[in-house]
Amino acid sequence: MPLKKLKTFLDDQKVKYITITHSPAHTAKEIAAVAHIPGREMAKPVMVKIDDEMAMVVLPASMMVDFTRLLDATGAQEVELAHEHEFRDLFPGCAVGTMPPFGNLFGLRTFVAEELTEDDEIAFNAGSATEVIQLAYEDYAKMVRPHVLPFRITA
Repeated sequence: MPLKKLKTFLDDQKVKYITITHSPAHTAKEIAAVAHIPGREMAKPVMVKIDDEMAMVVLPASMMVDFTRLLDATGAQEVELAHEHEFRDLFPGCAVGTMPPFGNLFGLRTFVAEELTEDDEIAFNAGSATEVIQLAYEDYAKMVRPHVLPFRITA
């Protein structure tokens, strides 16, 4: 989802947001640093397979998915990290690893780490390695309706 399409979606939803352009960065931690965003507010989507169904887990830049807890929280039989070749075509127009955390727009179940719900704002990649969008977490939750993971994700 290129930036223009994402902005159109946000505008159609009447959501207030800011766009931050920054020098190229590729990991969520690097992006948070160059965009001057606290790591706990920088959301990174991690693609997983839950019982062979692709899903998105959105968590703070500094965190990693605890697959045992995710398995318990979803009641699934199996949860594993998805490989890039399995999901890259789901996000046309996005540079690799820069998809926005809007799994619902791509037909994906979306889970969000409880930590992200605790801040007023959330920031995320906007489909490129040089642009970030920041908006109120409350607006994000209304648009995406993610399943909140009822546990702390490991640092």
